[in-house]
Amino acid sequence: MSTVKAANLQNTGSGAPTFQNSSGTEIGQLCKAWIQFNGTGTVSIRESFNFSSLTDNGTGDYTANFTNSMADANYCVVGMTSESGTPNRCMVQRDDSTPVNTSVRLGVFATSSNTNIDQEFNSAAVFR
Repeated sequence: MSTVKAANLQNTGSGAPTFQNSSGTEIGQLCKAWIQFNGTGTVSIRESFNFSSLTDNGTGDYTANFTNSMADANYCVVGMTSESGTPNRCMVQRDDSTPVNTSVRLGVFATSSNTNIDQEFNSAAVFR
C-alpha cells in the first residue's frame, strides 16, 4: 500500500482529478461545487467553491449559479438547512423547474406545514 502526500493535485486535462482502482476503473470524484449561504434578509453567500452568485427567487427559493458549468444537468445535490430553535426544516433541489448545467435551484421548506421558509444557515454540495 502506498501513501501519496502532496500540497496540490492537478489533472493533466481540463477536468477535476478522478480516483481509480488498480484496474483503471473510476471509483470516485471530488465534489464539483459547494455553497454555504444566508437565506434571510439580504441573501448572501458566506463561502463557496464553484458558485459565482445566488439569486433570491422568493421565500425559501434560491438559484445558485455555477462559476464553471457542469458537463450536463445530471448531477446530484445534497443539502441541509438549520436555524436555532427551528426544527423540521428541509432543503431540496426544487422539482418544479427543469435542471440545467449552469445553476441549481434550491428550496427550503418547513416539513410540518409543507410551506417555503427562509432559513439563516443553508448548505449544498453538488456531485457529478
